[in-house]
Amino acid sequence: MENRINEATPKEILLEVRNLKKYFPIHKGIFGTKKTNVQAVDDISFYIYKGETLGLVGESGCGKSTAGRTIIRLYEPTAGEIIFDGAEISSMSENDLKPFRKRMQMIFQDPYASLNSRMTVGDIIGEPIDIHNLAEGEERQKMIYDLLERVGLSKDHASRYPHEFSGGQRQRIGIARSLAVEPDFIICDEPISALDVSIQAQVVNMLEDLQEEFGLTYLFIAHDLSMVKHISDRIGVMYLGKLVELSTSKGLYEKPLHPYTQALLSAIPIPDPEVTHARQRIVLEGDVPSPINPPSGCRFRTRCQYAFDRCTVEEPVFQDMGEGHMVACHLMDKGKV
Repeated sequence: MENRINEATPKEILLEVRNLKKYFPIHKGIFGTKKTNVQAVDDISFYIYKGETLGLVGESGCGKSTAGRTIIRLYEPTAGEIIFDGAEISSMSENDLKPFRKRMQMIFQDPYASLNSRMTVGDIIGEPIDIHNLAEGEERQKMIYDLLERVGLSKDHASRYPHEFSGGQRQRIGIARSLAVEPDFIICDEPISALDVSIQAQVVNMLEDLQEEFGLTYLFIAHDLSMVKHISDRIGVMYLGKLVELSTSKGLYEKPLHPYTQALLSAIPIPDPEVTHARQRIVLEGDVPSPINPPSGCRFRTRCQYAFDRCTVEEPVFQDMGEGHMVACHLMDKGKV
């Protein structure tokens, strides 16, 4: 992984994550003694270029949302480095971190829970403007109105409350709030999963338009692999806290290397009965192991049809298979691609 990072100049990379870990302690007993940890994110490394979209996919509970929240410091990292535009922010104090919080924003998955029901839309969007002292009075009001119009709403909506809007409209409000401080980087944490299918494409198209207009960089976390392919320049695949594959969108879909990625892609619906009938559907057996006590060696081995002895005792290394296509799988060494 380090070789790929070093090939790009520092100015081209906006965010770099090195060996990031996030463990949640489990306490038991009347004295709250720590017994073990939930290894939600365990030693992942990647980078994101300025102006690109990196998609992050995987099953529920794989750690992708936790990774996003840790990168933006909503969760404190257990270990590792987070380097944003050349500055190491993983150990910064809240005071030193404030200028970077302005440049890094997040769009949350749940448009119902992420908005304060007691605040008007204008106050919700205006809150980050106030926190960072960006504008006051009429200028502040104009910024709020402009942001509402940019996300497909109107200035008349500023005086209303979140419960008066549909799910799609609420998510637009959340997007407007994230844009209020003119960020460089936005983490989109499954921003369309709670929306109707008819609304999802509208929101994704709007995000693409905003990216082009403002030069934004995205980390796009999602379940929908077909949508991730549409919006992402590169895609990372996570399984049980680990990053198992990372490639360009085209490279990942045309030649997935990891057995887990192959299984995920085989599950994407295709609106053609003949193609669907002809292709091989890979069904994963068994349940996802617990992140409290993950399997030894390769974490995917308990559900992998190709697993062999080495997979039990040795953790696969994240290696470059050419053209930046990274994968962590012992099958690569056996030539079974």
